[in-house]
Amino acid sequence: MDLVTGAMGNLVPKLLQLLGDEYNLQKSVRTQVRSLADELRSMHVALGKVSQAPHDRLDPQLKLWASEVREASYDMEDVIDTFFVRVDGGRQSVHADKGKVERLLEKMGNLFSLSKLKARRDIAGAIEDIKKQVDEIAKRRDRYKLDDLVANSTTVTSIDPRVLSLHTKVPDLVGINEPRDELITMLTMGDDHASNKKMKIVSIVGFGGLGKTNLAKVVYEKLTMDMNNCKAFVPVGQKPDLKKVLRDILLSLDKEDYMTKTNFIMSLDERQLISEIQDFLKEKRYFIVIDDIWEEPSWNVIRIALEDNNMGSKVIITTRYHNVAELANCTYQIKPLLPNTSKVLFYGRIFGSQDKCPESFSEISDKILKKCGGVPLAIITIASLLANKSDDITEWQEVCNSIGSGLSSSEDMYNNMTKILLLSYYDLSPHMKTCFIYLSIYPEDHKIRRDELIWKWICEGFIHAQKKDDDLFELGISYFNDLINRSLVQPVGSMGSVDGIDSCRVHDVIRDIICSLSKEENFITTSEDIEQVMSSKGRKLRRLYLNNTTWPKKDVSQVRSFSIFRPSIDSVPSFSCFDVLRVLDLQGCTLTDCQASMLCVGNLVHLRYLGLNGTGLKHVPRGIEKLHFLVVLKMSGSFVELPVSIFELKRLMCLEGVCCYPRPSNLLRNFASLKELWKLCIDNESRGALEELSKLTQLTKLGIQIKLQMDQRLSDAFINCLGNLPRLRSLWVEHDWCLKNNLIKWERWAPPPHLCSLSIIGDYSLRAVPEWWISPASLPRLTQLILSVVRPDQDIGAYADGYDWRKYGQKDVLSNRYPRGYFRCARRHDGGCQVTKTMQREDNDASVVCIRYLGKHNHDATPARESA
Repeated sequence: MDLVTGAMGNLVPKLLQLLGDEYNLQKSVRTQVRSLADELRSMHVALGKVSQAPHDRLDPQLKLWASEVREASYDMEDVIDTFFVRVDGGRQSVHADKGKVERLLEKMGNLFSLSKLKARRDIAGAIEDIKKQVDEIAKRRDRYKLDDLVANSTTVTSIDPRVLSLHTKVPDLVGINEPRDELITMLTMGDDHASNKKMKIVSIVGFGGLGKTNLAKVVYEKLTMDMNNCKAFVPVGQKPDLKKVLRDILLSLDKEDYMTKTNFIMSLDERQLISEIQDFLKEKRYFIVIDDIWEEPSWNVIRIALEDNNMGSKVIITTRYHNVAELANCTYQIKPLLPNTSKVLFYGRIFGSQDKCPESFSEISDKILKKCGGVPLAIITIASLLANKSDDITEWQEVCNSIGSGLSSSEDMYNNMTKILLLSYYDLSPHMKTCFIYLSIYPEDHKIRRDELIWKWICEGFIHAQKKDDDLFELGISYFNDLINRSLVQPVGSMGSVDGIDSCRVHDVIRDIICSLSKEENFITTSEDIEQVMSSKGRKLRRLYLNNTTWPKKDVSQVRSFSIFRPSIDSVPSFSCFDVLRVLDLQGCTLTDCQASMLCVGNLVHLRYLGLNGTGLKHVPRGIEKLHFLVVLKMSGSFVELPVSIFELKRLMCLEGVCCYPRPSNLLRNFASLKELWKLCIDNESRGALEELSKLTQLTKLGIQIKLQMDQRLSDAFINCLGNLPRLRSLWVEHDWCLKNNLIKWERWAPPPHLCSLSIIGDYSLRAVPEWWISPASLPRLTQLILSVVRPDQDIGAYADGYDWRKYGQKDVLSNRYPRGYFRCARRHDGGCQVTKTMQREDNDASVVCIRYLGKHNHDATPARESA
């Protein structure tokens, strides 16, 4: 499925599936299906060519025809999917030991049941109606001639390390040193005078794409290097939820404390949040960055919370508007990059360095850079586009000619910036365009989780296997990395993820563009645009994103995707009106008071994705066992126990945030398609599930909570099963603290090479760090390790784990009577090793020390003890 062709790519395979013997269609209907499939193939090819052309160059009649086909394709797919649901419901019996005769009788019963015969008659009539509709569209198509555009081929890619250097090595950003030093001088001027301790507020002003956020981030990191708390970097955005902004400030100032008070913080209104911030900041020196403020009223509210306590505090605000910037004590006007600096950035992205650029490309490069006007976002975006065309000067000429007059004039600056950024969009393949435009469903400045995004792409039908054995999730990672490589999204790092990247953000300038494209193609509808879409002839609500409490009063029967991201509602409507819903994401909705009867999803038979993270639900939604096409269930933060009936859902690939008790144990094998299971709970009734784990060979993420005493046989079986999970990237194992005799021999385990994150908590068999941790070569991707190590009497500072450490801090932590020690690798300064660790005795058992490592050593182990 893609932006222009809609569901057309899915239709032909589904039509051909109807020809299977198990659906027993009449001969005349089968003939119509074949004819229809042929015509749809032809339309799909034509639409593929349309999708390759810049949208602003298409003939208006051609746009209208493409829109008509796209809308029709959605309706056709809904009809066919409904037939599949009615005939077999996607059911796969969980009784694996049924005899052949019994299974044959069951199949014959399904084939001749009255309800299924009616479904076959209905599909015959529907196919005839679809055929008439397609014939009418085909006749109109003959009136237009499509240029023979060549579709771009796609490749499976990893993240280009040159792109990561643009985002992750913030202090080394091109051209950042001079403005950084100027801004630091403005912030610190007069600090030497003891009498001058007033709070200083400095604004950074400039249009979108100049690098205001990066500059603020560099200064923030440099001036807060030795601050453990009382610092915050908080985005605001164009349409801010000020309560969320104030909550984010509190969480950033002291996350460990306020994360334990989530319910308390969520209950506060704006005035109470301001008061809470003021109380926290009393008699404290703080450094706060408020990023991307658009309007004076927003800043005025935030400013009230930041009282001047004469402690020498610093505040930076970034904005694109001078009237907002002038509210600060002083203003820094960010400037475009100088020509030489622009070249360093441009050539570094394409060739690795300026001296590697062929001389024949110098002249055309100068022309392109002149049109980019020294704007970093434009330079990076156009360079990322040209990086894949670095050996063809003709293509460079075409790109240069496509840009237009450039960014020299402020009057048409936004239009020219848009034109530059759209070049990278048009260079995407059709399916990549769809995945990219889908990002418009997320709010401004939202941190988009990679794995969540990929699961939605899969459930929406945007990712298709190119070969028989293709893994859809791996393809999704490739798509995500491709968007990063093209600089269309900004990578956000995390120590415990593959390649250190687990999220992304969309620059607000780019988001404006994709929101405009999405609106024009009726791809995603926001609450503000519902009336406009419904009043347009031939348009229906397909994907709905709400950001307020107003539920649509119009027909939502054709809505395929429904998402809410802001914590602005406390109830949900009846879902009986959503006939063809595939994706339902209610994350952020406060549903703590909802009972199971209030959230019934049993009629959502098409549902693939159910996102209930952070809703606080106390029960799994009623009727979930009927969702036989469900692929993803997310309920993080709810700690809900799954009913046994959930094991009927054999298509599940992701279970997150729920307690899964396989009782009886052999039910676990029904989840053979699972890639993520978080978390599996093992007690005496489900003890056999530890051995059943070996059946889940597709697992990449696994969380286990062990609630039973394990004998040596079961412990060995557990280690053997883990050895049969070669795809694991993240493993979390927690033992109940009362279980002190579970002697798991972790040294016998050979961790898979893809492992990125490992947590072993409450295991009293751990007396030392396993040998495979000491050798960097054995686990090349492991960047997060959390261990509970038994150290009853020794000083934790004397604990040897194969590396030399330097202690740089200690802090008392809420809900633990023992302080937490902070350590850095001793080779941080002379060898550039960035690994850190924390050590703290467990409050409920002082003989156990929790050690948390972040990062990957860039050198071999050098056995030594820590020094304070």
